Amino acid sequence: MRKMLAANCGLIMTGSLLLNGSSWASGTPESTDIEALVNDTIAPLMAEYRIPGMAIALSINGQQHYFNYGLAKQEAGIPVTDETLFELGSVSKIFTAALAGYAQANGALSLSDPASRYLPELESSAFDKITLLELGTYTAGELPLQFPAAVQSEEAMSDYYRQWQPESAPGSHRLYSNPSLGLLGYLAAQSLGQPYERVLEEALFTPLGLEHSYFQVPEAQQAHYAYGYSKEDEPIRVNPGMLDAQAYGLKSTAADVLSFVEAHLNDTTLDEPLRQALAATRTGYFSIGKMTQGLGWESYAYPVALEQLLKGNSLEMILEPNPVNRLTPPLAPRQEALYNKTGSTNGFGGYVAFVPSEQIGIVMLANRNYPNGARIEAAHQLLTALTENL
Repeated sequence: MRKMLAANCGLIMTGSLLLNGSSWASGTPESTDIEALVNDTIAPLMAEYRIPGMAIALSINGQQHYFNYGLAKQEAGIPVTDETLFELGSVSKIFTAALAGYAQANGALSLSDPASRYLPELESSAFDKITLLELGTYTAGELPLQFPAAVQSEEAMSDYYRQWQPESAPGSHRLYSNPSLGLLGYLAAQSLGQPYERVLEEALFTPLGLEHSYFQVPEAQQAHYAYGYSKEDEPIRVNPGMLDAQAYGLKSTAADVLSFVEAHLNDTTLDEPLRQALAATRTGYFSIGKMTQGLGWESYAYPVALEQLLKGNSLEMILEPNPVNRLTPPLAPRQEALYNKTGSTNGFGGYVAFVPSEQIGIVMLANRNYPNGARIEAAHQLLTALTENL
């Protein structure tokens, strides 16, 4: 059973910023230091980027700390709580990758197989020479960031993939792509013979105790579903799209995401297929400068300079094709590494990172899409202070 520091949430006013800060029941100096550190990091971040609400979850040596700030729904004045659901955006991809690893661990597929093996419609297409691993690492030959607007059905999706031609040799360049990793998730579910949402719940959510993670938020949970906010402060939520569940469609609480992170930090209690599944996502398959691309996760040798993290999560890394080096053999999961993933929808912005050797995990969820660089800097500040000062 995980340990959790219980919090008594009160309201703290800093200028015009409303914070639902936590004061820990244990009253230990360490807990007080952590609270002060998080408040000092998050308050100016929210003020600078006009973020209505945030949920921060930390795992430090197996102990959980939760901090809730601001408003989940501005118009109604509803605060962020432990139950608030945020859109994860591309943080969803780390769950999709884990499902692919699970399918491999159970013998349903091999990441080295050609993608067309798992979808007859793709036979005699470019996907005869593109592996599942290349789909999962965005190295399939420069699939684009998004589907064309006309792709609105599975039939149109199959037609699109059949006609698509690589811009570069598979395995030679990385171009971040929803259709790439989304197709991996789709094919993984096909290999397991179940719809994606159902098999993910059975394979990951239930065994890991993720009780508040949804693709379609049920009516009973709608009150906890935050609104995202546009640049014009309009309340918005993510629109449906092709392979949205696999690529960017998950809604979850900070606590559920932290539980998933903790499964990576300590997998000794997991059954063997699930342990292998998560390890497959932390394995390094390609390198791009100082960044190593796994399945979903991206990693760096630890300690890592802030400049390297910013470069690895930059717009250039997201929007442009970058030459890669295939790691042969693949790089086994590392203790001395920082694993991270950003995620955004039009109204939400998230960041998740963990360092196994330090036994620290960080989850930052916000209901505004603010710059990746600001997320990285805030998380790096927290991680540096936690490892050096506490």
